[in-house]
This record gives sequence, structure tokens and C-alpha cells, in this order.
Amino acid sequence: MATNTLMGTDFHFPGQQSVYKGKVREVYTLENDLLVMVATDRLSAFDVVMPRGIPYKGQILNQIATKMMEATVHLVPNWLLATPDPNVAIGKACKPFKVEMVIRGYLSGHAAREYKAGKRMLCGVPMPEGMQENDKFPEAIITPATKAEEGAHDEDISREDILKKGLVSPEDYEILEQYTKTLFAYGTEIALQQGLLLVDTKYEFGKTRNGEIVLIDEIHTPDSSRYFYAEGYEERQARGAPQKQLSKEFVRQWLIANGFQGLQGQKVPEMGDDYINSVSERYIELYENITGEPFVKADISNIHERIGMNVSKYLKNNY
Repeated sequence: MATNTLMGTDFHFPGQQSVYKGKVREVYTLENDLLVMVATDRLSAFDVVMPRGIPYKGQILNQIATKMMEATVHLVPNWLLATPDPNVAIGKACKPFKVEMVIRGYLSGHAAREYKAGKRMLCGVPMPEGMQENDKFPEAIITPATKAEEGAHDEDISREDILKKGLVSPEDYEILEQYTKTLFAYGTEIALQQGLLLVDTKYEFGKTRNGEIVLIDEIHTPDSSRYFYAEGYEERQARGAPQKQLSKEFVRQWLIANGFQGLQGQKVPEMGDDYINSVSERYIELYENITGEPFVKADISNIHERIGMNVSKYLKNNY
């Protein structure tokens, strides 16, 4: 199974103007303010792209994100227009804001690492004394990050600094905060219905040509979010045991255990077929848990060709 993965694309769609290749997604800008976003099977951790892809990962990320966008469009407008292929979303071109809106309901991951290091302030937001890792915050906190240029690390930033540097106007930032809280409340509710706790997540927003602020990129996927199983959460916290979680954190922990944290001079440990397939299975497990639906594997005999045909057909019929 570990062989057929989509590690990159090279499409030439009608009316294509430019291509942006991110860590995981590749975005084609076309005429008519259209974007074609392809979710590859690349795996990124500590801002480093791993040498091998994860089967079905792109399909999983794309399908969770598009399902969640369709489910939340009545709450927060988004960029999505169509999903002509399991790995593809097509939507309105936007100018992305230069910040990611990170929201945390629990002291986990990066926040827990900072807390352990003695910090009680994250992005200008105070964290209460006396917390242990994975405890729930009294209320969710927003801890934004700057959008890093390719190859650089995203960096924590406070609301005050965002406004001071003029990265976002005060009026727009109010909307970003409101949308972030609304989406997180909805995501928390949906996760609970599936027996999961939405621990933390990040949202990205952009502005359309007519000035509308919309949700872009991904939402509530295992790459952008952390989930715990609700069952046994309290009991595990009470005895200081690690939480059973569904997120990319298990990959990060495996890398840390194998001597890699994305630091200079460190070498990515080799991922064998068994490990690659186990990661794929974890992604499928998350898909089924968060959506409550069985995962249907797409035909991956020639993913690149399949995507090209499906997108071209959609564009021909609609533009």
C-alpha cells in the first residue's frame, strides 16, 4: 500500500496563471478568480516535509475540510465552490491574511511545552497557574501565529503586535476573532457527538476581491487540529496519564523519540513501509471518527491522471 502516493503535481489547466506549492497543498490560480487546491499525500512535521508520502492522506484532508466547510457555511462564509475530485477543492481566489488564527481549548502540544518551560503567557494571553498538561482551559484562548515563508517556522504573535505591525486592521481582526470562536464552538459540538474532544485547531482566512472575509485552506483536519477521545479523558487526567489522541501529534512524538525535531543538523529518521501504512491507518481512523462515516478509498492507480481528468471536466462544464 505504501507505494502509490501523490507527492507533487504538474498540471497545466486552461487559463492557468500561477502555481503555489505549500508543504502539503498545491494551489493553481486560474482566470476568473478561480483557485484549484490539490491536497497531496505529503506529510509535514516541525515545518519539514517528510521524504515519503502517506497513502490516502490528501484525500482524507480534502474530504474532511470540504465536509466541514459545507457544514459551517451558514455560520462563516468560505472560499469553496466545488470538489470535483477526492483530492481537490475549487474555490474563489482570495488574498490570505498573514496570520493563522490558532485557538486552544486545552493545555496541549505547543502550549504545554511553553507552560513546562515556565511561561504563563502565550501570544499575550495569560495561562492560569496550577495546570497540568492536557487540562481544559477555563475558556478557549486565541494564540495567533504569523504565516511563515516557505522553509521557515510559524511564530507566535500577540493580538497587540498583529495590530501594531499592521498585519490585519482592527476591524478585520474583530471579524477573524469572532469567526474563530464561532467555528471552534461548532467544531467542539460536532466532535463531542462523535465521542471526541476538539483540543486545539487553526483557521486561515482570506479576503475576496469584493472585500468579503472568508475561511480558506482546511478546517478541523488532523493536520490542523488535535483531538482527544472523550471517553476516559477525566480518568486519564486524574492519574496523570497521556491522553488517547487523534492528531498528527503521534507523528511528532515518533520523530522526537527518533531524535528529530526539525532542528539544524538533524536527519529525518527513515520511515519503513509498516510505519507509513500505520500512519495511513491512523488518518483513516480519524476521518471515520470525526465524520462518523466509513472512509471510501479512491482509485490510486494513477492519482495525477485522475485529478487532471476530473478538474478539466469540471472546468469545461462550468467555465
